[in-house]
Amino acid sequence: MNILSFSASHHDLDLDLLEMLGSVGPGLARDVVAPAPGIVVPPAGAVVLATCNRVEVYVEADDAAEATARVATVVGAATGLPRDEVTASLTRRTGVDAARHLLRVASGLESMVVGEREIAGQVRRAAVRARELGTSTPALDLLFEEASRTSRRVEAATGLGAVGRSVVGVGLDLAGENLPPWRQVRAVLVGTGSYAGAAFAALRSRGVVDVRVHSRSGRAEGFAHARGGLAVVGDGLVDAVAAADLVVSCSGRVGHVLDAAGGASARERATARAGRRAREPDPTVRPLVILDLALRRDVEAAVGDVEGVLLLDLATIGAHAPAAGPRPVAHAESLVEEGVAGLSGRELRRRVDAAVKDEALALTAAAEREAATAGVDARAARRDAYARRHAALLAAKAAAAHRLTH
Repeated sequence: MNILSFSASHHDLDLDLLEMLGSVGPGLARDVVAPAPGIVVPPAGAVVLATCNRVEVYVEADDAAEATARVATVVGAATGLPRDEVTASLTRRTGVDAARHLLRVASGLESMVVGEREIAGQVRRAAVRARELGTSTPALDLLFEEASRTSRRVEAATGLGAVGRSVVGVGLDLAGENLPPWRQVRAVLVGTGSYAGAAFAALRSRGVVDVRVHSRSGRAEGFAHARGGLAVVGDGLVDAVAAADLVVSCSGRVGHVLDAAGGASARERATARAGRRAREPDPTVRPLVILDLALRRDVEAAVGDVEGVLLLDLATIGAHAPAAGPRPVAHAESLVEEGVAGLSGRELRRRVDAAVKDEALALTAAAEREAATAGVDARAARRDAYARRHAALLAAKAAAAHRLTH
């Protein structure tokens, strides 16, 4: 298969460099397949997978060297990184190795928290987005369909993901060590994308009632209303943070949502409110836990230096991610290999069918002509003509399969 993958993840790079690559979005696929100077034959198709801890580009291309150069150029233009640095940062895989990698990714085997389930939805949405952009191809569609199929088999057969293993879950476990009982927690969620939806659901599942939603996109009100939360309107984020025990941020947008000045201001307001409650039974200022799940850092690192703030980011979560048991992982890996084998067979059949398409049409037309000129026994003549057409088509497919595999 003429599939290549270019990937950067928490396995290969430190999060600072990965953050720089994180400005890559699904629309980059259009630039990858567009004609460009120096590229004789641009890639036929491209799919971009960008998550909180990985950036991956999958392409179908006949010329691996040209595809590599094109991806490096386009990613460099999107991130501002030199092309040589992009090339060094992206791990290139080809053919079966690229397919195996995607199936492992979709099954959660390459995740920061092994077995997490959010990645399966992200892989599926990446493929849908590529089809919407017109940048996918039948081969890429087949690959991503197999990735989703294998992911479902892994979840059903191994139990990985069945106990809620996820980056969000591990982050909330860490945050919970420094919070009041969950039903008493006042939470602010920053973001309204699919990852924010997963975070909102995780908060609710732990019993958090008070969830305020903020988004610079203007979608906070609709997002919050659909889930039973409250929207933080306008410039009310710092005030909302001042009243919160927990902030979960996963907006994925460029630039800090909360900088050091905003964090300090929120803590000052929280202190002032505690002073006004001095006669209440518990007038103390609660500590503020901030869980930054965004690859491009929604929260400025210096916020963690503000007194009374505990900042947990992806690096912290990665360091505390629980290990999966060896048996379920080994079973998952065997299912991935089965998926790769099945994909190779389906891809070969697809290529064979494409190779003999014109010949199949010609054989069908010939069989129809022969049947049309038959004499008295037209039914028997038609049957015999199509039997010969079937035998000829099988021979053509066998010859095409031999050409494609030798």
